[in-house]
Amino acid sequence: MIRTVDSPPHVSAPVLAAYSYCEAVTGQQARNFAYGIRLLPTAKRRAMSALYAFSRRVDDIGDGDLAREVRPARLEDTRTLLARVRDGKVEEDDTDPVAVALAHAAQAFPIPLGGLDELIDGVRMDVRGQTYETWDDLKVYCRCVAGAIGRLSLGVFGTEPGARGAERAPEYADTLGLALQLTNILRDVREDAEDGRTYLPADDLAKFGCSDGFQGPTPPDGSDFAGLVHFEVRRARALFAEGYRLLPMLDRRSGACVAAMAGIYRRLLDRIERDPEAVLRGRVSLPGHEKAYVAVRGLSGLDTRHVTRHVSRRSVRRRA
Repeated sequence: MIRTVDSPPHVSAPVLAAYSYCEAVTGQQARNFAYGIRLLPTAKRRAMSALYAFSRRVDDIGDGDLAREVRPARLEDTRTLLARVRDGKVEEDDTDPVAVALAHAAQAFPIPLGGLDELIDGVRMDVRGQTYETWDDLKVYCRCVAGAIGRLSLGVFGTEPGARGAERAPEYADTLGLALQLTNILRDVREDAEDGRTYLPADDLAKFGCSDGFQGPTPPDGSDFAGLVHFEVRRARALFAEGYRLLPMLDRRSGACVAAMAGIYRRLLDRIERDPEAVLRGRVSLPGHEKAYVAVRGLSGLDTRHVTRHVSRRSVRRRA
């Protein structure tokens, strides 16, 4: 069983300021993520913001305007900072608010900080311009940049005492991360192509005649782009179905947070499935009112109850 550790009753002014900085970063740069974590109690919301702010810093090294030749060194700088956090060497008056907030969160919750090392490894793959021949190859990358975030988040959420199958919670959190990342890859296929990056597996691209890439608002001549998108959507849906088994293991508000974030991405997936070429014309997104509906649905527990009934029916069928 994974348990959360209660946050200390008093949080000092420097730590509060550091958390406020991380929450501002999260609100400005991760609107989908922010919709989910606002459903959490204060201590967990702050911890999740600290995780996001550190992760954002790592991602920005890979995706930002830094010269390519300096990116590996900057990634190693973040790894050194992470080691200071892990070793308890970040003081409350440190000048880096992200380090201060992450250090406090790691003391308050059993966060597996090694997941942030995995994130750095994943961004190093981006910096090297790595491509992926098969889905198994791409899964390694997705586990680093998204599955690890799922497992880190689980350290903050914890599992409910006595939750059935809680020993598999990290596995389900990891799988849900893969589902989110594959959805991201589909949504950003044109943007990534313009940056010279290809994430979808080469064997999938070849199967659907898309090996020439995506440089314009229309699919490559002679390709079955819709077939490719629908194939990847089915893969993502299977990952969501497996990862959603995490929900009944979480407390109500943590489950609502996960259901909200995952629900937003599932709705993005629905839009992409209905109009595959939309991802070549621009960035597919949800309006604010739809995100709010997903958050309310998560808070109501509808998704958790649905998963619980589905898992129970499967268990009955296996015993029959």
